[in-house]
Amino acid sequence: MTTTPPAQTNERRNLGLLIAAQSLGGASPPIIISLGGLVGQQLSSNPTATTLPVSLYQLGLALSTLPAAWLMNRMGRRMTYMIGALMGAMSGAVAAQGIAQSDFVMFCIGTSLAGFYAACVQSYRFAAADAVSDTSHQARAISRIMIGGLIAGIIGPQVVIWTRDSLPATPFAGSFYSQAALALLALPLVAMLRLPKTANKVIAGEARPLSEIARTPQFIVAAAAGVVSYGLMAFLMTAAPMAMVGCGHTVGEAALGIQWHVLSMFAPSFFTGRLINRFGNRNITSLGLLMIGGAGVLALLGLDLFHFWGSLILLGVGWNFGFIGATSMVTECYRPAERAKVQALNDFLVFGTVAVASFGSGQLLHTVGWNGINIGMLPLVAVVVVLVALQSRKLKAAT
Repeated sequence: MTTTPPAQTNERRNLGLLIAAQSLGGASPPIIISLGGLVGQQLSSNPTATTLPVSLYQLGLALSTLPAAWLMNRMGRRMTYMIGALMGAMSGAVAAQGIAQSDFVMFCIGTSLAGFYAACVQSYRFAAADAVSDTSHQARAISRIMIGGLIAGIIGPQVVIWTRDSLPATPFAGSFYSQAALALLALPLVAMLRLPKTANKVIAGEARPLSEIARTPQFIVAAAAGVVSYGLMAFLMTAAPMAMVGCGHTVGEAALGIQWHVLSMFAPSFFTGRLINRFGNRNITSLGLLMIGGAGVLALLGLDLFHFWGSLILLGVGWNFGFIGATSMVTECYRPAERAKVQALNDFLVFGTVAVASFGSGQLLHTVGWNGINIGMLPLVAVVVVLVALQSRKLKAAT
């Protein structure tokens, strides 16, 4: 009878806890994104500020990546994740109180505080990669964490449906109290993590300056792939519902298209890791980017439901391949002592781009139109695909 080594048992335990924590923590963004604009309309006297709570959440996420990494370096991932869960609970409570008191500023503070929790949740994928002893299993570990995103994509909208009218005097406040409760449920899960640590003196002795790492072609290509994959996905996902309604489709049809999009984003995670192990992270990243480009081409072919929904599904699968593949590429760019700051820089670039996309998608849609957006994204995809292909060829020649 064979027994599982203790190290492997601990890896599986950590992975299971991270998937569960991802399922709970990843449910917060759907709550904020789906209700932020509606609450903004309810509380703000300025129509142009209605989407500000969602944009501030995205900005809070981008700005929190670097301080979260600093805390992880000083206190370890487990303690930082616990602080993040507490911040998530606080953000939900503050946002709910903002609704109860009809205070738009307080509500915006609540959604922006959720950004720190989101930055911690986004780093779970790197925690999973760092926790496996066999580097060939890193891509699969990252992919499994993203399965938690699929579960979160179901939990978040259902929480909204079940709780949005639970407090009749303050519509939507119940959903944000529920967001706080989900974060508190994640707290004991992250508290049970037993992740590997790196001694401070080793970190000081082996780490290269971040500026040096950021200039390496390996990091530049990996970060560019992540930025384009996530940035274009977020931009098009935000603009698509507005474009659909503007083209005469119903709000329900737009919502259903986004639901299919979210499912297509996370469902491939069951096998993306295996595809990366078999075909290589750069090949899968390139395939994902090409699918994102294909989504833009399909959107340009017509304005029927088939074109919108098909484009959103292609966009979701392309994001999954492109973003998981790019994350796997990032893990090859650093030594163990450098991982926290390199991961933080990568996420700052990715989610900073998402924040800019959140602020600018509506205005750009109004300025250049749906077709203009899809035409404009194609050159970005082409450039990054070429960069990945050139780097892949160079690595093959070196071996």
